[in-house]
Amino acid sequence: MKTFQCHCGNNLHFENNQCFSCSRMVGYLPDESQLSALEPSADGNWLALLNNQTYRLCKNNVDYNVCNWMVSVDNQHPLCVSCRLNHIIPNLSEAQNLTLWYRVELAKRRLLYTLYSLKLPVVSREQDPSRGMGFEFLQDEAVGGEFSNELTVGHSIATGHNSGMITINLLEAEHGSRIEMRDKMNERYRTLLGHFRHESGHYYWDFLIKGTDRINSFRELFGDERLDYQQSLKSYYDQGPPTFWRDIWISAYASTHAWEDWAETWAHYLHMVDTVETAHDFGFRIHGHDVSPPVIIDNTQMSSGYCTPASFDELFDDWCRLSVALNALNRSMGMDDAYPFVISNTSLNKLRYIHQVVTEISH
Repeated sequence: MKTFQCHCGNNLHFENNQCFSCSRMVGYLPDESQLSALEPSADGNWLALLNNQTYRLCKNNVDYNVCNWMVSVDNQHPLCVSCRLNHIIPNLSEAQNLTLWYRVELAKRRLLYTLYSLKLPVVSREQDPSRGMGFEFLQDEAVGGEFSNELTVGHSIATGHNSGMITINLLEAEHGSRIEMRDKMNERYRTLLGHFRHESGHYYWDFLIKGTDRINSFRELFGDERLDYQQSLKSYYDQGPPTFWRDIWISAYASTHAWEDWAETWAHYLHMVDTVETAHDFGFRIHGHDVSPPVIIDNTQMSSGYCTPASFDELFDDWCRLSVALNALNRSMGMDDAYPFVISNTSLNKLRYIHQVVTEISH
């Protein structure tokens, strides 16, 4: 993720909807991959000062103030390309859900920024009703006891993926609940953005691996996805991961099944890509090494977004130096490690494989 610049010269961040220097409204232009200052136009729309094109606010901005992505006036859809992917939004009759939905949308848009920047296909449910990407933001159902006023969970929502539909339990946006679940599951890392990245891995397995000539090379690295998935999950939760999991898998959960190994590794690849881009944008230099910039693809200088480096080794070397520094900085603040993982040679080869697949698609 990079920073952007307002028309007045002030720095803007991806989440901003107003410049704190000149007070202009700002909005993200998906067609430009840029955040732009806005001026109201005579027809009630907004002129983007970045490209002098006219846009509308996303309906979820107008109605709920949970989105800062713009819609071109040439497009008749009331929602931006991000919000169009929503299949079910939270129950907004509950007051706190608007705040939780806002956090969910922030994480989702960060995911989409990276997917679009990597030139990965994002196919909506409108385009493909059976396998297109969609999102459901649901919450556990509370049930009242027959002889008391106590509320218990009647139906628990599992964050997951099914044929393109990504379900996020809204409690993952509630910090206390997410940390409680992290501790209960004995995890060192659990974030809302991490969930989005992981579940998108399942979506892209269907698009990039399933039924393609990559399936054999996938099985060589990640294992046989034809093994019983439900039984694999049961074994993991009953027995835990193998004691040697760090030698083979990037996380304990990745040891569950080949699908989860791919999704966990995919999420880590997106962690690397987004964080390295951020570090480059801020001019990080670690032990005399500049964090490498995005490279040129097809001899065209990309004005924004992240382009996959030609060399995976370059990306990984930057990531190793950067993650060590991030962890040290967090410890200095008395916080948990930002990246509490050690990447084995086997996991490194899996990351390299995903980089290769992404690079092939982006070209």
